[in-house]
Amino acid sequence: MRRLFLPACLVLLATAPAAWGQECDRNDDSQSMMTICANADYEAADAKLNAAYKDLVGDNDQKANKLLQTAQRAWIAFRDAECAYSTADSEGGSIHPMEVSQCLTELTNQRTKQLTSGPNCQEGDPSCASPDEDEDQDIQ
Repeated sequence: MRRLFLPACLVLLATAPAAWGQECDRNDDSQSMMTICANADYEAADAKLNAAYKDLVGDNDQKANKLLQTAQRAWIAFRDAECAYSTADSEGGSIHPMEVSQCLTELTNQRTKQLTSGPNCQEGDPSCASPDEDEDQDIQ
């Protein structure tokens, strides 16, 4: 059994990158292609997030960068846990990788907006209100 397990794993590992290396074809509605496209969307969102993060690091002092790094690491842990939780029902199914990628994309896009909106906010700008401030206004 052990003799078959290792070669089977090697074959699986060798073919996986080929599948992920395919270009996204949004006209192909097969599950494998939808998963490839969802992963491509996540990679694009992640690239935008990394660019936004680097811009902030370039604008901050050392103390602010340390705080940003701590926040980003905590956010990554939250993102991964949230996507694991929200996609748990499909675990083991063919749709699961696509759902994980979609979740990662959504949360990554939200984080990019968080990182890019702060430095551009002027005092009193309602578009820059924190979620807590929005809730306070709804209650009144």
